Amino acid sequence: MNERTPVAISSDSYFFEKDKSNSILVMGVGNYLMGDEGIGVHIIQEMSKIELPNYLDILDGGTGGFLLLNCFEAYKTIIFIDATMDGKPEGTISLIRPKFASDFPSALSVHDVGLKDMIEAVYLMDHIPDIHLFTISIKEINPMTIALNQNVQAAIPKVIDQILKHSEALQLKKV
Repeated sequence: MNERTPVAISSDSYFFEKDKSNSILVMGVGNYLMGDEGIGVHIIQEMSKIELPNYLDILDGGTGGFLLLNCFEAYKTIIFIDATMDGKPEGTISLIRPKFASDFPSALSVHDVGLKDMIEAVYLMDHIPDIHLFTISIKEINPMTIALNQNVQAAIPKVIDQILKHSEALQLKKV
């Protein structure tokens, strides 16, 4: 198998067979076939190769969509990972605490509408999870490639480290 072939990732394929109220979901979104725009999915691919704490689940959310709404019902805390074209240097990592769909970055690239629509639907639900968003700054979208810009690629281990530290701090708050 080609090492670059993406694999559908979910660290727990039985989302609703156990209580997730004490778990944190890390969801990478983006289009894997659009270069840097797919950084969220690339990060989930990398996270699938390491041993994660038992309270952390990962999910390749692809380009978002309403099919992911069940995740928002199952988890009290969700960490998104996505690309943004915010004018910052490529590979810049930011942590945002969006309270409303309008708080999400304005340039969530090609899946902007689907993800924002999904987030707006979440804010209409009875249970609104605690949402955290890690963004990685990109400069452009490159259709039909899985290659990443060198600076964006270099951000992957840094983002994973920040996600692990952030999720640990969130978990400690719960205890």
